[in-house]
Parts: sequence; C-alpha cells; structure tokens
Amino acid sequence: MNFKDYYKVLGIEPEADDKAIKVAYKKLARQYHPDVSKHADAEERFKEIGEAYEVLHSAKERAQYDELRRHHLNRSRNQHSSANAQGNYQQSDPQTDQEFSDFINSIFGARHGGFEHGRQHRGSQTMRQKGQDIEIEFPLFLEETLVDSVKPVSFTLQQQDANGRVSDQPKSLKVKIPAGVANGERIRLKGQGGPGTTKADNGDLYLQIRFAPHPLFDVDGRNLSIVVPIAPWEAILGTKVKLPTLSGDIQLNIPANSQSGQRLRIKGKGLLNKKVQGDLFAVLKIVVPTSTDEANKTLWNELAEKSQFDPRANWSK
Repeated sequence: MNFKDYYKVLGIEPEADDKAIKVAYKKLARQYHPDVSKHADAEERFKEIGEAYEVLHSAKERAQYDELRRHHLNRSRNQHSSANAQGNYQQSDPQTDQEFSDFINSIFGARHGGFEHGRQHRGSQTMRQKGQDIEIEFPLFLEETLVDSVKPVSFTLQQQDANGRVSDQPKSLKVKIPAGVANGERIRLKGQGGPGTTKADNGDLYLQIRFAPHPLFDVDGRNLSIVVPIAPWEAILGTKVKLPTLSGDIQLNIPANSQSGQRLRIKGKGLLNKKVQGDLFAVLKIVVPTSTDEANKTLWNELAEKSQFDPRANWSK
C-alpha cells in the first residue's frame, strides 16, 4: 500500500486543529458521498476521506501518523537528492510504504477488517472451517436515518483456489437500512462474509453504522443541537427565524431578552430511537456586526448613554 498524505487528502495544513479537520471532513464527505456525487471516483474518494478523518481526529493515531509522515518526507528528500546526482528519481519508497501499510492494518484491521477495502480478517485455514467474518464501516447522513432505505455496499473478499493462490474478489450488495439506526450499531448480514472451506458455512458481513458529521447539527445521543446566530436587537426584542431541521424548515420563535448560549427545545425534531424521536436544541449565539457605519454608530452611542444596563454588575458582589 503506497503512502498517503492524509493532510493533502483533506486539503488542510499539518498544523490544523481538531475543528479544522472536522470542518474539512464534513465538506468533503458531502461532496463525494456516493449517493449524491457525480464524480467518477466518488466512492474511492469518500473512503479515502473517511480513512484520513479516522486517523487525524484521534490524538494518539495522529501522533503516530505524523511520525511516519516525517520519516516519509525525510526519505523522499534524501531519495530526491540522491536521484538528482544520478540523473534518476524514484518516487516510491518501499520501506515507508510497508510501514504505512502496517500502520493502517494496525488501526483498521483490528477494528473493522480494513476501512478502505473491507477485506476479511486473515487466519489459518483448516479443513471444513467456517468463512471469516467481515466488518466494515458504513457511513450515513443524519437525514438518511429517519426512514427505511435500501443502500448499496461494496467490499472485497479474499478467495483461495485449489492451488492455494489467493485473489481479491469484489462483491456488491443492496442492504436494507432500517429507520432509527444508531451511531455505532452493527447490522449483521448472515452468510455474506468470507467463503467457508469444504462446504462449511460462509462467514457473516457486519456493517457498523457511522454517522457522517453534519455541517449544521451536532449529535448527542438521539438529540441534536444547532447554533442559531441572532443579532443583538433580535435578542432584545424577540423575533422569528427559519430554522432548518432534518425534515425541513420550521419557524422558531426567539423570545424577547434572550441570552447568548440559551437553549430552546424543539420537541420531536431529533433522531429516531426505534419509534420515538429525540429533540432538537437551538443554541442561541448573539452576533455583532463586523463593521459599523456612522449612522449606526450614532444609534449605538445613544443606546449606550441612555441604557442603565451593566453586564458586569455581579463582579462587585
């Protein structure tokens, strides 16, 4: 497996913080989701983006990857310098590629049989042995969890012929995903895993549901939250705003004298839990203009002079 620069995959700098990683992943995951993207390589790009996010959003795995990446860059520079002197340039570094492959297998192989290809777990074969179980991550948009759906899934099986040669065999299925599935839930597809030996049963395929990060909503169990920016005068006077939900826009009443950080509960607009739906919480955030013209500045000065409000009154108590 050739080395992959996960920072380039997500289009971010190596110094990017967790928030930047999440934002980049959200944007790219929506752009290349196989269900909505028209890109010819959408499925492979989506898998690669998910793999990059899985590594970089974990502090431990990111530190290990960064160390491997430094070694790769150093070796590449040394190869480049040596190749220039010899009039030849070798782009691939077998040692780094093998280390990268071992690193990926140590992360994804132990957890779900490999994120990239969904390969079966390797193990010794005996006469009449049940096929290996396969587990792959299956990403879903939050909107897709509200109704039953039939989704395509593709993965790779490793098959051995009579001469002991192992080959990769692609396989595709259409899978029913029930409404109300939870993040991390496993769906079992009996007999869809690795082939058994000597007429033994096939292994099973397990789909581990993983919610793709949403650009607007954060998930807390079956509840959702969304930040609602409001102007200072909207917070003071109250207003109505069009609020997006997973099932369409609604009108949200902002009460007068609302505070920044105040949470407004919209019942039944969260995620499904079997037949019960969680709630949506609108978190108010007062936003001030980034620039002010003279006319508005005069109004603000007038308000400051006439208002008796002291936001720091409790400091003296």
